[in-house]
Amino acid sequence: MSERGGHVAVLGAGSWGTAFAKILADAGREVTIWARRAPVADILRTERRNPEYLPHLVLPERVTATADAAEAITDAEVVVLAVPSQTLRGNLAEWAGYVHPDATLVSLMKGIELGTTKRMSEVIVETAGVAADRVVVVSGPNLAPEIAAEQPAATVVAGTDSRRTALVQSSIRTPYFRPYTNDDVVGCELGGAVKNVIALAYGIATAMGFGDNTRAMLMTRGLAETARLGVALGADPITFAGLAGMGDLVASCSSPLARNRTFGEHLGRGETMEQAQAATRQTAEGVKSCLSVRDLARAHGVEMPITEQVERICHEGMDPRIAVDTLMSRTAKPESYE
Repeated sequence: MSERGGHVAVLGAGSWGTAFAKILADAGREVTIWARRAPVADILRTERRNPEYLPHLVLPERVTATADAAEAITDAEVVVLAVPSQTLRGNLAEWAGYVHPDATLVSLMKGIELGTTKRMSEVIVETAGVAADRVVVVSGPNLAPEIAAEQPAATVVAGTDSRRTALVQSSIRTPYFRPYTNDDVVGCELGGAVKNVIALAYGIATAMGFGDNTRAMLMTRGLAETARLGVALGADPITFAGLAGMGDLVASCSSPLARNRTFGEHLGRGETMEQAQAATRQTAEGVKSCLSVRDLARAHGVEMPITEQVERICHEGMDPRIAVDTLMSRTAKPESYE
């Protein structure tokens, strides 16, 4: 495995996959983006643009695109997975045979798989048949439009093989994007997955007209329940105070660019799930992940009251006002991550 060199495949042409391809190219890597739809790949390749997701971005010359996954993956030193989390298993089952035996697989996805309650790195290991130390997770407050505009940002590169985390770190370090390394894969993945659920709650509360006290409560108590689950699964609680925990949560809750917050706002205005989906037109990972996060918490005996209420609003049709009353009427407990 070289320190720097060889091309990188980015599988997924959404906003974050496209922005990540720009980062890689700006850091000196040759990048091939795989797009599910051939017309999207054609525009990316010929016009160097992704008008559907990042209309103002012009991609560097080092980036090309294809709708042929085999073409993108074959001989890639690094394979970046940037598809919706619930489609990962099916897609990767088709792609695994093209992955080089020593390639590093990078997960940009923030979700927990429905049914299995597996984290994305676990799905990659199981589906691709690779050792866990070949998987690296990138997580943090990474709002794609801001990064595409080269606004200063940072992220966490988490993995158990320091050579691979260092490779990915060097492959995405630019003057505007600063990656830090961490060996707490569990904590980084949970922080990224659960913050989507809390951001839905934040958006709902915002649309209902609640002020800063309510929103601060949701962020801090949301972080507490994320950390409780993380500790139960073996994560380092300090991780949740960093970029992959608090940093990602603050960005996803406070920014109107964040799709989960935006989706939550539609629900808080009384719209149906179908209306919210039609209005946002992007994948709000928290809508599905709230089910799998809830199941994961129940399996480990962890209380996650905000997650429970988000699931009831999204999937059981509960009125958000009743959900608020339910949260506020819970028996008071000491403020703790335990």
